[in-house]
Amino acid sequence: MEKIFNNTEVAFALKSNNELTRAHFLFKLIGNPSLVKIGTSLTNFALNFHLPVEGLIRTTVFDHFCGGISENDCLKVVDKMYTKKVSSVLDYSVEGKEEEAQFDAALQMTLKTIEFAKAKEAIPFAVFKPTGVGRIDLYEKIGEKKALTEAEKAEWNKVVARFETICKTAFDKNVMLLIDAEESWMQDAADDLVTDMMRKYNKEKALIFNTLQMYRWDRLDYLKKLHEIAKAEGFHIGMKVVRGAYMEKEADKAKENGYENPICPSKQATDDNYDACIDYMMENIDKMAIFAGTHNELSSYKLMDLMEKKGITKNDNRIWFGQLYGMSDNISYNLAENGYNVAKYLPFGPVRDVMPYLIRRAQENTSVAGQTGRELMLLESEKKRRKL
Repeated sequence: MEKIFNNTEVAFALKSNNELTRAHFLFKLIGNPSLVKIGTSLTNFALNFHLPVEGLIRTTVFDHFCGGISENDCLKVVDKMYTKKVSSVLDYSVEGKEEEAQFDAALQMTLKTIEFAKAKEAIPFAVFKPTGVGRIDLYEKIGEKKALTEAEKAEWNKVVARFETICKTAFDKNVMLLIDAEESWMQDAADDLVTDMMRKYNKEKALIFNTLQMYRWDRLDYLKKLHEIAKAEGFHIGMKVVRGAYMEKEADKAKENGYENPICPSKQATDDNYDACIDYMMENIDKMAIFAGTHNELSSYKLMDLMEKKGITKNDNRIWFGQLYGMSDNISYNLAENGYNVAKYLPFGPVRDVMPYLIRRAQENTSVAGQTGRELMLLESEKKRRKL
């Protein structure tokens, strides 16, 4: 397999010299855990006390990792990326909401992004978070099979109705829909809901996608059991496959509540689990579709290799590669240049509301061994190439 991910000319073709310099500066900061910790505290302090820092955040970290403050704001970025055949997934990245009005607002925003996806070839997927349309505590209670109060039953019915509205709209518009995974303690209830949506709307092809976080050691078994159900009931499985995003929270919660940590014991075990999942899905690709959400070059090469061995064309719509906006451009743009289906998650929302997402991005980059160093090396390589 030809190694294509070192081509920085392709990777950063859309970045100006100033944008390259800003990216280099940001990844230098992110590479220092102490600075990330201090920066997070200062940012939270400034926002809580309504200090005028939103402009500074907007022109630095926000513009690097986000498409804009609104869905319309993102279109310039969407069109720009699509000139290099990289598609977009508009991701309304407002987190931590708890009120019905906020859940209804997230529902309307998700429906709007489905409309955008229907209208624009450059946006092949829509996406939403389960906790965008319902309280995490309620998902947890449902997953644990605890008795609900009458008020909670009514509240849960609204959550189910929001899922139904979103998934039916995606089906009616023929738009693929990604449903993100979150913390393990709320995931069982979300999984059951998404499976119901697959039963209804994935009869002909995979349109509704759940998400598997493969740093959880139980997820491959979950997929295999779901596959048995799908075969028996006659529906397709769509899965976004990622490593995961809540490692420290998961370990802390398991310790606090005295149950086994759901996270794989090592990075290698997570990598092996991820690759085993992709292997299994590729073995059953006639009834499955993959959105490989990964910043790992080896995993990307392995999937490319499997596609080649199975004689699957690079642009087969059942297989997509995905990365986050502002990260791993060397993977995204080189895959697209070579004819593969690629979509970048393009987060958007008001600066203040998107800060929890941005802080998590910074913390994840700090904790993933080698990620920030690789970004820096590629940026430095491109700066040198341009000077020459």
